[in-house]
Amino acid sequence: MKKPIILIGGGGHCISCIDVLEETGQYEIQGILDMPEKVGKNILHYPVIGTDDDIERLSDKCKNFLITVGQIENYQLRKMIFSKVKNAGGQLPVIISPTAYVSKYAEIKEGTVIMHRAVVNAMACIGKACIINTNALIEHEAEVGNFCHISTSANVNGQVKIGNYCFVGSNTIVANNLKVSDEAVIAAGSQVLRDIKSGGVYLGHPLRKIR
Repeated sequence: MKKPIILIGGGGHCISCIDVLEETGQYEIQGILDMPEKVGKNILHYPVIGTDDDIERLSDKCKNFLITVGQIENYQLRKMIFSKVKNAGGQLPVIISPTAYVSKYAEIKEGTVIMHRAVVNAMACIGKACIINTNALIEHEAEVGNFCHISTSANVNGQVKIGNYCFVGSNTIVANNLKVSDEAVIAAGSQVLRDIKSGGVYLGHPLRKIR
């Protein structure tokens, strides 16, 4: 029997998550929470049934929620929604696409979604409420903190430690054994060949801090 689940956030990431959820065959989407002006509309064929102010009310009937708000520079909204769900007694299951590979020796924490064709190898650890996006690679013994987004086709190599609240852009490569500070935003196509010791926005090859 499929488990009921409610999605929180109705943008582009939501559309991708719907596809992953449908492919798993494990969940029945009850509806989506989004902005007040979208209530009553549909996203794909699922109704927008309320806003995040309705989480507590809805958690009495549906315990499972997935945060489908995207994350690039701003993690605060996803963090706030996570707290709302937990305070309401809701649950945030791990969602893994059937086309992804996740080693049985990896650890994935609550609220994280692993998108199509992503790879999470042995002894990797992914924190809470992360997005591991399409074709991303998390190599052996790598650690990804809470509320991170590892974007499409990004490579986080072996024994890398990514802090909390980070964004790693599409096609970015993080070389082995490096450490990335909390609140680092790494632009698409960058190459990280040294530790990132402070938060901020980084770009390019060679990598430089732009703000």
